[in-house]
Amino acid sequence: MDVNKIRKICRPIRIVLGLALIGAGVVTGIKWFYLGIIPLVAGLANFCPLCIITKKCDIEA
Repeated sequence: MDVNKIRKICRPIRIVLGLALIGAGVVTGIKWFYLGIIPLVAGLANFCPLCIITKKCDIEA
């Protein structure tokens, strides 16, 4: 099982979610929104940490 691949739909969602959270942090000044770096890096690196934990992710959609 190749855990370095995530579904084709999940990757852009993670990138957009990460950018949205970081943008909300910049606008509001709340530093907790900077945790959006986690889904952003997961989307850019094409790596899904939840696939390792749950083992329920589809490798190819």
